[in-house]
Amino acid sequence: MRIGILAVQGAFIEHEKILEKLGVDYVEIRQKKDFTGIDGLILPGGESTVQGKLIKKLGLHEEIKSSIENGLPVLATCAGLILLAQNIENDSTVHLRTLPVTVKRNAYGRQLGSFLTNSNVGEIADFPLVFIRAPYITKVGSKVRVLASVDNNIVGVEYGKQIGLAFHPEMTGDNRIHERFIHNCIS
Repeated sequence: MRIGILAVQGAFIEHEKILEKLGVDYVEIRQKKDFTGIDGLILPGGESTVQGKLIKKLGLHEEIKSSIENGLPVLATCAGLILLAQNIENDSTVHLRTLPVTVKRNAYGRQLGSFLTNSNVGEIADFPLVFIRAPYITKVGSKVRVLASVDNNIVGVEYGKQIGLAFHPEMTGDNRIHERFIHNCIS
């Protein structure tokens, strides 16, 4: 098994460290030729606007979009969630549009609004949630499964083989979400 990690900007190294700990092979996706022979994709946190522009400039946009639409498992955290969203509240800029949700960017405020809490994430009990200038989801499509909410705001969803999270599981030392994602890549 080999997981691709979008490595054009953002917190991709933290995801790499977890995959190494789990003994999973990965490749950094920086250009179109890197996007071959992968069984899953991680879209990391960072700056969604920058990442969106770079995947278009590097010719990765259509490859990523069509692969996800054809069932490639994806784990998207924070900015990655924004990349997947069909709609962004109060913003006409959209990127991959594979996840039928509406996302509110920087919903918890600026860097000083960052926080840590614990919640269940689907079947995963008591997971530490790290929010850094995080979005949350304001609307979900009919077939989207809500995995986690904080203060009545949706912060984790699943749609087919797409997992979209407003928080950063790679910053916690808890590997259970990555393990679940790996399971999606196998099945």
